[in-house]
Amino acid sequence: MKKYLEILKKCPLFYRIDEEDMLRMLGCLGARVEFFDKHYTVMSEGSSAKYIGIVLLGSVQIIQNDYYGNRSILGNIGCSEVFAEAFACAEIDDVPITVIANEPSEIMLIDCKHILHTCANGCGFHHQLIFNLMKDLAMKTIVFHQKIDIISKRSTRDKLMAYLALYAKKVNSNSFEIPFDRQELADYLEVDRSGLSTEISKLRAEGILESNKKHFKLY
Repeated sequence: MKKYLEILKKCPLFYRIDEEDMLRMLGCLGARVEFFDKHYTVMSEGSSAKYIGIVLLGSVQIIQNDYYGNRSILGNIGCSEVFAEAFACAEIDDVPITVIANEPSEIMLIDCKHILHTCANGCGFHHQLIFNLMKDLAMKTIVFHQKIDIISKRSTRDKLMAYLALYAKKVNSNSFEIPFDRQELADYLEVDRSGLSTEISKLRAEGILESNKKHFKLY
């Protein structure tokens, strides 16, 4: 596990936990690392929620499909970020999402019960871990509400501009690269791809933005 320390130190789950304690903790938690090739399923819709995932290498997408098979991308999870913690904490028997590897990825899986229930060793850092988990859940709730605000806009144009403005604020720059291609962006915004492409073309013609694949620049 030592080779993952630099990545794990950036993970919000291990905030304010030093390296020595982190290594002891990973053994105590029974953490394991699995490799997933591109497009492989990390977590399937309908499975029971047991594990919290941490991306050590690569990235994954959180996807939800409705009754008619329409895909909605809930989020993109990158290196050192956490996923599925809300479902694992709630011990849901039927997870409503699918997690897919965007690229060859290494994922650390931790049984949530080992986090929520302190071990017999009485590790002092375990309380910090639980605090970090609760803080991470709170931050994810904020991000979720931001997406609701975006997709609640009436038009494709408004949804797109709300998303790009929020992303520009996040990276503190008017020139940036988003984590989605055109189809993925349409799925994230829950709009038709052709309609999205039309709006991007109109916004370019109006001088409001420039775009090249995943790269955007706002004016």
